[in-house]
Amino acid sequence: MKSKLFIISALLATNLFSNSIDFNMAPQEVKRVAPNSVNEIFSFNSSVQEAMKSVVNISAQRHVNASLDNFPLQMFNDPIFKRFFGDQFGNQFQQNRIQRSLGSGVILSKDGYIVTNNHVIENAEEISVTIGEDPTEYNAKVIGKDADSDIAVIKIEGDNFDAIKVGYSRNLKVGDIIFALGNPFGIGSTVTQGIISALNKNKVGINRYENFIQTDASINPGNSGGALIDSRGALIGINSAIITKSGGNNGIGFAIPVNMVKDVVEKLIKDRKVTRGYLGVVIDDLNAELARVYNHKKGALILDVSPDTPAEKFGLRRGDLIFAINDKVIRDRADLQNVIAAFKPNQRITLQIERDKKNLKLDIVLGNRDGLIVSTANNGKFLGGLTLSELDNNIIAKYRIGRNISGVLITEVEPKSKAEKVGFQPGDVIIQIEDIEIKSFVNIQQAIRKYNNQHKRVYVNRYGQTILLVIK
Repeated sequence: MKSKLFIISALLATNLFSNSIDFNMAPQEVKRVAPNSVNEIFSFNSSVQEAMKSVVNISAQRHVNASLDNFPLQMFNDPIFKRFFGDQFGNQFQQNRIQRSLGSGVILSKDGYIVTNNHVIENAEEISVTIGEDPTEYNAKVIGKDADSDIAVIKIEGDNFDAIKVGYSRNLKVGDIIFALGNPFGIGSTVTQGIISALNKNKVGINRYENFIQTDASINPGNSGGALIDSRGALIGINSAIITKSGGNNGIGFAIPVNMVKDVVEKLIKDRKVTRGYLGVVIDDLNAELARVYNHKKGALILDVSPDTPAEKFGLRRGDLIFAINDKVIRDRADLQNVIAAFKPNQRITLQIERDKKNLKLDIVLGNRDGLIVSTANNGKFLGGLTLSELDNNIIAKYRIGRNISGVLITEVEPKSKAEKVGFQPGDVIIQIEDIEIKSFVNIQQAIRKYNNQHKRVYVNRYGQTILLVIK
């Protein structure tokens, strides 16, 4: 059902909005202070109050398929129906057809651009926004969404909104006092306080591109998309997720750093989508054993180079260790993935690699990641929810796979995923996708690239039997 109040961004005329944004940047140079008098009370009221003017409450609605969706709504207004069932049944059913989610967002410009989490507004048909405690509701339009970073941009009409001051990720330090602003549980604007617990956190398993600020400030349901600010009120991150077993706050929260937010927001406003650079490699981290054979002890290790990719064209090889890009240090595979993604397709970069204990520089022109899959060893979900692993002696023994079988093993199937519904099972070995025989991750990558967004025949070996499954 399409709402009259909501217009999908793809249908917006390109001349409705500008294709750039001017961030209200905070001063770069900051001075850290400590208490110097027993008669002083440190209060951050002015900084917090100023920033709260830019934090919004978001209500996203979508219509869901209920068990009675095939019944016309007019039926519930029929006098005979009401005689037997009353008004309450019809009213309750119509309410159940609408699913609502609450979240937060941050105003970035006077003309109403707002950043939030993609998961806050994903699949929404109507989005309404209120600012602070002001009950005025604004209908928001989606400008662009990026699921890989969990960032989305929406816009409300107006030209005199309070834009938050934007800080700098490189100035952050562990131990800095910070505040999380948002609308937890829909109770209204709220501030919680904590410190930066850690920086550059990845491998959390939340987004494809992760470089989180970790904080102990309480981030509760409804805080998603809200502002993480420093003690002067400048935006340093967008609240995104927590780690919890109970659903409550355990003091481990994550925010997307402001430098990544700015990069994605600018791309979404300009192009309505995010295009990322592409290398074409299967990568992994250095472990303690591998580090013994490399001079550099940090970096991203290349396990495979995909055919017909920039990596192959410009000379990268299996076993190369990428330790820097444009003189920026690369610590691990997640670092490499995030840095490459920040570049644009067709952009020229310089890779600094170690090959056979010698340092080399390679100039590479990046490709376009659109429609491609970038594999990382034993990480990520493929083909609608599969976790894959290449076969080695340990895997073959553990899963009792015949020595004559070659392919890529399915180690996990995400619950309730497309892959599970199709019939994939842990222990299946993918041996062929359409006309591509599967020997490694590289072949998986080739097949997904070649048959992107198409129904694919996937042949798997299950306990010695060949089974054919079809998935898009």
